[in-house]
Amino acid sequence: MTGKCRICGLSIEDGKGPGRAASYCSQACRQRAYRERKRPADVPAGELVSDLGDRLRRLRLEPAYAFHADVEALAPRFGRLRSLAREARATEEAREVPEKRAESVGDEGAEFVTPAGVTKPRDGGFDALVEAHRKELRAHCYRLLGSYDEAEDLTQEAFLRAWRARDTLEDVDNPRAWLYKVATRVCLDFLRRHDRRPAPYAPVPGMDSGDGPPPPSLPWLQPFPDDQLPETPVPRHEPDEEAVAGETLELVFLTAIQQLPPRQRAAVILRDVAGWSAKETADLLDTGLAAANSAVQRGRTALREALPGPREDWSARPPSADDLALLQRYMEVVARADIDAMVELVREDAVLTMPPNPFWFTSRDALFAFVRPNLDPASPMFVGHWRHLPVRANGQPAVAGYLQRPGTSVFRAQLIDVLRVEAGRIAQITTFEPHLFEAFGLPMTL
Repeated sequence: MTGKCRICGLSIEDGKGPGRAASYCSQACRQRAYRERKRPADVPAGELVSDLGDRLRRLRLEPAYAFHADVEALAPRFGRLRSLAREARATEEAREVPEKRAESVGDEGAEFVTPAGVTKPRDGGFDALVEAHRKELRAHCYRLLGSYDEAEDLTQEAFLRAWRARDTLEDVDNPRAWLYKVATRVCLDFLRRHDRRPAPYAPVPGMDSGDGPPPPSLPWLQPFPDDQLPETPVPRHEPDEEAVAGETLELVFLTAIQQLPPRQRAAVILRDVAGWSAKETADLLDTGLAAANSAVQRGRTALREALPGPREDWSARPPSADDLALLQRYMEVVARADIDAMVELVREDAVLTMPPNPFWFTSRDALFAFVRPNLDPASPMFVGHWRHLPVRANGQPAVAGYLQRPGTSVFRAQLIDVLRVEAGRIAQITTFEPHLFEAFGLPMTL
């Protein structure tokens, strides 16, 4: 007997053993069904626009902390509106655009050798193909771009391009490689339009940032939630001694690889992180094997120079019991504004950056000279009381900070601190603004 998948409608062969009949043709469809059940009821676009209009009209510029919190609360609604706009555009193009080969894909008959679980989508299986590789491709775009928002947008753009060219899939031997090719091209097109490279932080007038060298400034850098990583590592080919592990999302690595030119960056990520072979990397970049190998070698050399020493000095690892105890201690001492206890948790040469803000510090003394007046209730610069929730970002311990301003009763989303721990102390803090709280599944107020 055969049944139909509840998600994509494909036929399912009924198993001969005991138990309930299968309802889904693949794990991807099962996961999609789970997400559909958990997704809140959709609000029609018209109602959403009306609600946004009402909220925008009620915005007040003063007091500043309330204005900031109200604007941050609008972010999820604008995100949903953007998703509705994408869906509307895709639906319209489905009506108007004839099925044709997308100019940006090309070389659809290129031979790829990766065998790892690659199957061709059957009729009606394009959604299943997309869902099976969504997390993997979003992480790939994030490594290329360093921005969660841009990775999310360009992953959607890649799937839209792939959908327009879906008729070519019958001639594609490796749909996963085909999707990687589309996503890589989308990102490289974006990087050509936005020529940006890290530059050292500039001195801030009137501020002591410490005596260390200015760290690289990446105003576009954003954190990536660990729970959105692919469930299984990507396949690897002939691991090279210089290769970087497939799970690499550490902020140190991202900062270093953003210093490479876009094509070198893509070549290193495809070869050493995503695990494609030398020939596959050349095909994915639409270049010759010699040129691709040259880009990889030059990129590896530049990456080694940009990284701060051996991998074990900066690489993220599963947090130990000591790391988790340090994180808990950090949250507790900040909550009670115990500044002296905070100092003991931080290395003397600690580095703090706050993208996209221009502030930076390269020593503990300089950092706490800036922080102390803001945490001291007796100071006229006191900003309020803090609460933190533990999160995981970029494979590193992190905390989401909520601030209760003086004279208020609500703790409002304020920041995400991603921490790097060395020898039992905090060596680096990267502080991000709160608009990605929703991506981390966090509320905007406590």
